[in-house]
Amino acid sequence: MTSANGYNIERSAQLVNAALSGADLSADADLGGAILSGANLSEANLCAANLVAADLSGTNLSGANLIAANLTFADLRNANLNGAHLLFANLMHAILVDAELVNANLSNANLTAANFSDANLSGADLSGADLSSANLVLANLAGANLVGANLVGADLTDVRWGTTTCADGTNSDSNGQFDL
Repeated sequence: MTSANGYNIERSAQLVNAALSGADLSADADLGGAILSGANLSEANLCAANLVAADLSGTNLSGANLIAANLTFADLRNANLNGAHLLFANLMHAILVDAELVNANLSNANLTAANFSDANLSGADLSGADLSSANLVLANLAGANLVGANLVGADLTDVRWGTTTCADGTNSDSNGQFDL
């Protein structure tokens, strides 16, 4: 068991509204199934942490280090991930409805079948990310970088583009449409 800021950090922990800003919960942290809804994890180090099926709804993860973290099936509805570092993270089947991911780095992340419905990904780096079968309905991808991203089977209905760098390297404004 790990502890941080006076909290016991363990699998299935109940940490609703916990104040863990800047906490170091890297690699050895096993928060699978933990309930962290409404917690403040801004600038926290969660590098390679296990957050499988964790409830992170409404959590502040702005600027957090989530490089190579496992967030498979995690609930990140209404979460603040602005400026978060999610390189090589696994977010398969994660729920990110209405999440804020402005300027987040999701390069080479596994986002297969993730739900980004109405999420704000403006300025996000999604280069090399696997977005196959992802739900991006009504997502804001203005200024996002999608170079080399896999979008096969992704639902792009009513996505908001605008100076988006497409998977093939073209700019969304160059041809008025997105090319897979």
